[in-house]
Amino acid sequence: MTHPVLPVASPRESRAWLGAQLRARPGATGLTLVVGLLAAATAIVPAYALGLLVDRVRAGGGTDALVPVAVVIVAAAVVGGLATGLSAQLIRRLGARILADLRERVLDTALRLPVAVLDRAGRGDLVSRVGADVSAIDRAVSEVLPTMISAVLLAAISLGTIIGIDWRLGLAGAVAVPLYLLGLRWYLPQAAPAYAAERVAIAQRSQQFVESTQGIRTVHAYRLEDRHLAGITAASARARDISTSVFALYTRFVGRINGADLTGLGAVLVVGFLLVRQGTVTLGEVSAAALLLHRLFGPILMLMVTFDKAQDAGASLARLVGVLRTDPERRTGGTATSAHDLVLAGVSFSYDGATPVLRDVSLRVGPGQVVALVGSTGAGKTTVASIAAGVLRPGHGEATLGGVPVTELPARTIALVSQETHVFAGPLGEDLRLARPHATPEELTAALARVGALAWALNLPDGLDTVVGDGGHRLTAAQAQQLALARVVLLDPAVVVLDEATAEAGSAGARDLEQAAASALEGRTALVVAHRLTQAVAADHIIVMDHGEIVESGPHADLVGADGSYARLWAAWTARATTGTQPIRTDATAGPAVGSGDPPVPHRRHVRWTGSPLTAQRE
Repeated sequence: MTHPVLPVASPRESRAWLGAQLRARPGATGLTLVVGLLAAATAIVPAYALGLLVDRVRAGGGTDALVPVAVVIVAAAVVGGLATGLSAQLIRRLGARILADLRERVLDTALRLPVAVLDRAGRGDLVSRVGADVSAIDRAVSEVLPTMISAVLLAAISLGTIIGIDWRLGLAGAVAVPLYLLGLRWYLPQAAPAYAAERVAIAQRSQQFVESTQGIRTVHAYRLEDRHLAGITAASARARDISTSVFALYTRFVGRINGADLTGLGAVLVVGFLLVRQGTVTLGEVSAAALLLHRLFGPILMLMVTFDKAQDAGASLARLVGVLRTDPERRTGGTATSAHDLVLAGVSFSYDGATPVLRDVSLRVGPGQVVALVGSTGAGKTTVASIAAGVLRPGHGEATLGGVPVTELPARTIALVSQETHVFAGPLGEDLRLARPHATPEELTAALARVGALAWALNLPDGLDTVVGDGGHRLTAAQAQQLALARVVLLDPAVVVLDEATAEAGSAGARDLEQAAASALEGRTALVVAHRLTQAVAADHIIVMDHGEIVESGPHADLVGADGSYARLWAAWTARATTGTQPIRTDATAGPAVGSGDPPVPHRRHVRWTGSPLTAQRE
């Protein structure tokens, strides 16, 4: 299925953005322009000097008349070479700085995009923008942009010089200009959509690949291997066919440019011959004009054919600027706080559009309440948690906080903490600051102390400056989960959704980690997917799920007395606790429950990570 893509800026918007970037750097832009003009000016000196040389030779000049011309040519070549090299370096440096700023702003915007936007667009589109599109612009900045700017400046100065020799020679050389423009007029309207379509095809191919690899467990569970392979093959074929047609278009364009070159040079030679016969201009002047025009063939050809890459880069720039045109903070539903109810009303959901995962689920979490979800694996608990956090959109029904759809809430309103553990490489303090960038050291230590992690954090080799994650100090699963809970404290959201966030602690550290979770949730509205009944007992309300439906709900004491599903779970739990064996988990069912509940689909958890996959902030 084709996903809607993120916005793409119009050519006018792209030019406006680029112009603003250049105006924001007046010193670098001005220096680059001056050096470029110097390089172009020195490039025409040898051709003009050779014209003088022809006239002096015809006049019978000796060696003393030729040496000064030769010196001028050599000096111009040296100065021109240095200026050309410096100009290219300045252009690359200016372009690289602008690109770096663009890349950072796009990444910052992407990380703050609403999950609903990413769900509609697909991750592949965003991945291709910050990957393939940035690479295309980078190649253009380093390889194409210096050539294009040099060619434009050289063409302008050369035509001005030819006109200065004789306006009729300039007019003759200008005959090629309409032919160039006609070639561009034929090429650009076809090339721009072609390159844009090529980028879209690449994005769709990336989306197919990302979904298939990230959802490999679900693909295997539902036996979708052939369907996904066919999708990847079809997307690759579309990208290949579009690329082939773009190249065919490009080769026809080059033929038109060569025809324009021939026409322009022929016109100068014919008009020059007539003018020399009339004695209006000298043979040397005509030679200089012809050499100047011929000198332009290479740069003009490069200018024209690099429209190939320039169009590619332009399409990429429009896609990146399009991301900047989105408003990560824009919401249509107003605001909601922890003083409001979190409500799921008549929610149904299916991952594949055919197999129901949730059926008419309704629940309410009052302000400051903690509601626990229990049930076997595949009961639908994780799906309910994802919908409550705004990560998934229900197929039917709605999830709201204070009457506002959760997918439209402002940033930092709801935080999702899952059991997936990851710690980004870097100092521990900076990992914490991902939740609050300007947090003080005192705030960091207070957050760690609240979740019981301060002791081990301070005992690290360099304390909060210790590098953790890949290539650094390895944290245990329990420590990583405490780190995620500390980020919740720093983030200070109105509502927290815990999706088995203490599941990987093991029996030894379970009690400490559950206490850490309780401390992080204190005073907050919370929905907790509980894998140990000790978490459920501490909740204000318990909801029991089975096969995507709510089968029981109420306080712990009432459910135990009802002698239903929860009572049986509680009896098994207490029996094992009494005998000293490991208490069973509330979700202790072996294997994936395909078709009867939550399939193992980690790729369905479209979240915006706040420092770690353990703490996913829904924006």
